[in-house]
Amino acid sequence: MYVDTSHITRGGKTYTRHLLRESYRAHGKVLHRTVANLSHCSAAEIEAIRLALRHKQDLENLGTVQDVVTLKQGMSFGAVWTVYHVARRLGIAKALGTTREGKLALWQVIARVIDQGSRLSAVRLAMAHAACDVLGLDTFDEDALYENLDWLAGAQALVEDRLFAQRTKSINLFLYDVTSSYLEGTQNALAAFGYNRDGKKGKRQIVIGLLCDEDGHPVSIEVFPGNTADPHTFASQLEKVKVRFGVKAITFVGDRGMIKGQQIEELAQHGCHYITAITKPQIEKLLRTGVLQLDLFDQEVAEVLTEEGIRYVLRRNPVRAQEVRDTRHAKLATLQAQVAKQNQYLTDHPRASAQGAVQKLVARAKTLRIADWIELTLEERSITLTVNASVQHDEAKLDGCYVLKTDLTPQQAHKELVHDRYKDLASVEHAFRTCKTAHLEVRPIFLRRAARTRAHAFVVMLAYQIIQYLASAWGALDVTVEAGLQALATLCLVEVSPTHAPSYHCIPTPRDALAALLHHADITLPKAFTLSGTRVSTKKKLQSERLVQ
Repeated sequence: MYVDTSHITRGGKTYTRHLLRESYRAHGKVLHRTVANLSHCSAAEIEAIRLALRHKQDLENLGTVQDVVTLKQGMSFGAVWTVYHVARRLGIAKALGTTREGKLALWQVIARVIDQGSRLSAVRLAMAHAACDVLGLDTFDEDALYENLDWLAGAQALVEDRLFAQRTKSINLFLYDVTSSYLEGTQNALAAFGYNRDGKKGKRQIVIGLLCDEDGHPVSIEVFPGNTADPHTFASQLEKVKVRFGVKAITFVGDRGMIKGQQIEELAQHGCHYITAITKPQIEKLLRTGVLQLDLFDQEVAEVLTEEGIRYVLRRNPVRAQEVRDTRHAKLATLQAQVAKQNQYLTDHPRASAQGAVQKLVARAKTLRIADWIELTLEERSITLTVNASVQHDEAKLDGCYVLKTDLTPQQAHKELVHDRYKDLASVEHAFRTCKTAHLEVRPIFLRRAARTRAHAFVVMLAYQIIQYLASAWGALDVTVEAGLQALATLCLVEVSPTHAPSYHCIPTPRDALAALLHHADITLPKAFTLSGTRVSTKKKLQSERLVQ
């Protein structure tokens, strides 16, 4: 018995057929009989059948005889295959397109998910993973990826529009927030000094605005110069949603620093609605004027409708209230310890200035923001701290209280819905944490040009969509996305090299932990995989190879 392979050319195309045949003798002649048609089998399966037929007398020893078959670990396959198919499922691959630039952009997204770093590190990652073979890419280096960022910056609006058009659920409510990301260098075109949320004094920064749907899934991302105020980033988001995405009934949800008077007027001019919060001084003013009453905060969720059509939704968070009380007591204890320390110092140093010690404690009280309800007095070189109980009580009356403001009518959204939609802003904050300091690590930004910086942020946003999907899929497994991808990266191709046949690649059966990850992400591995032979190299390595040649 043997495998008979033949090639037939018709109409300029070559067809290959494989038949399992056997020879037999009849009436003195050698004849051939077809047992099965194997044309539907893969090349690896055909070679496996040939190998088995050659060693049919000792199949039990076939897997252990080193001079018959050589097994060699190939490139990492599990992680890139998984992330690639999630990107296809989410429509990211389709939105980026099938051109070389689209595939390079897709690899940048996949590389950001698997292992964060620069464009150079993305090239090195492709050297260890079957990136070109899975994505159908030809060779590239880091310069190609930098140039690809220029292409992606120009195509960002189109890609975002395609992704938005693929959504099956109608979207009318949008969550919007901004953050900043500091830069180590000084040459980035968008770098500027501004309100630094990272607490990095003396560092230039960029401002990033993230627009999400009501479920917290990113819709669009935009990068602004580092000195851009939060409200000044809002107008472009309104234009984006109304004109580019073509949404008619729009409600924006933003925090108290985002949606203010001017932004509310802009929304009203476009027939849009808003949900935001007001500041503590604004709450106190409404209490003084009688618009709000303090006992309303005792309800689970209360609301007040004004004659102007503005609704205020009120709530006291008991957990937050307790946290504020505990913080206030801790600050008072800190200052009391400082007073005791200064009194001891004045006792041990008779020539020390008692008034200077008081001034230090007053400055410390202002830093702790408790100077309004404590009093420091000096009598015979002894400092006494007194708490003004009535002022402290007034200070604590709004602990854990917050007020939301909206122009939505009760028929459009009941008070609980308004409250819940504002709390959904936490999903945007979670996205910022994931993108800035957790899995995706947008920093450090190894870029100078404005367009490439914006494209880099867009890559991070697309990668976050994949992270969201995997986090949801693997939630029941008690494993982080980072740990899951690291485990899948250990699933490698196996190069099988028979002694008397061409080598081929196969995919080993995953161990139980990897099988669970693939199952929960709904990822199916192919039975066999053919490598194209395309390999990438860094620019430096290519230059050294040319010198050797």
